[in-house]
Amino acid sequence: MSVKKHKFSAPGRIEICGNHTDHQHGLVLTAAIDLESVCVASVNNTNVIKITSDVLDPISVDLTELIPQANEVGTAAALLRGVASWLYENGYKIGGFDGHISSEIPIGAGLSSSAAFEVLIGNIFKGLFGLDISSLDIAIAGQFAENVYFGKPCGLMDQLASSLGGLMTIDFCNKANPVVTPIGADFKGFVLCILDTGKTHTNLTDDYAEIPFEMKKIAEHFGKEVLREVDPNEFYINIRHLRTYGDRAILRAIHFFEENERVKKQVLALKNNDILGFLSLITESGRSSLSYLQNVYRACTPSEQGLTLALALCERFLGAEGAYRVHGGGFAGTVLTFIPEGMEEDFVRLMSDIFGDSCCRFLNIRGTAKC
Repeated sequence: MSVKKHKFSAPGRIEICGNHTDHQHGLVLTAAIDLESVCVASVNNTNVIKITSDVLDPISVDLTELIPQANEVGTAAALLRGVASWLYENGYKIGGFDGHISSEIPIGAGLSSSAAFEVLIGNIFKGLFGLDISSLDIAIAGQFAENVYFGKPCGLMDQLASSLGGLMTIDFCNKANPVVTPIGADFKGFVLCILDTGKTHTNLTDDYAEIPFEMKKIAEHFGKEVLREVDPNEFYINIRHLRTYGDRAILRAIHFFEENERVKKQVLALKNNDILGFLSLITESGRSSLSYLQNVYRACTPSEQGLTLALALCERFLGAEGAYRVHGGGFAGTVLTFIPEGMEEDFVRLMSDIFGDSCCRFLNIRGTAKC
């Protein structure tokens, strides 16, 4: 008797504005993209999940052992076990399955291959075992897996973008119930391109963790948990007292407050069909990440500044005609660019000479997520 197989998918994402704001309950502008991870899976009537992949080593997870495993930290197996654990602890049916994953999303390129993997696993459980689960809860399960099992203190933006699909703003003011607003936009005349500088996000967890840690130290000074709860005016008049936490922590807080307002301005620009105003805010966001958030290169390796170099070259090539910003977590990886149509070939030629062939990847925004 043949085993019935089912196909599931989850997309990667881009972050258009809202760099490192989600973990402070801020605002982001994000979109799912047309690169996806796909899995063909079938129930195997055991308590073991077995996954093979085009890009990962085979994974086997026993569902009778759902506590975090020390030897799995930083691995896909940790994400798989973590998603299964969250579903089980929240009353959802889980079971073993066999699956094979293929993915178009490059690992370590800032397009959220890990979040897509987590959402994909959630979609597989939903489809194979008939779970009545929302896209929000699938995203939360993914974040839980990444925080608790994988060991990365990420926010919820990546998982939500992958789980929901489309172009959207997300307001994380109420962490338990983020407000998602679909955004209609026409980027006619521009092409969306990710410029990969060739450095992966591997082994950067400590650098990422310092950002929310420092931001929360500033918030705690005012008796708050996160910066979203702090009055910006009160913050600015108390900077002298905040220097005990370090100047970088203050600068990162400044980035948060200004970035939150930038997202609002971008949404307004899109509603008014002001594409040039929208693009200028993208570049402004990138400059804030470089100067204030300081997630463009690692302080411990100042000679390695591929992202800084890429931003400088984008500024020289695009000027005010396009837009460019560090993409995602930072410290390595990619730059997000909007390039005027007709300039793509020259852009690719320039960047390929410096960062290597295939450094430029053109993307489209994907509609509502499917499974």
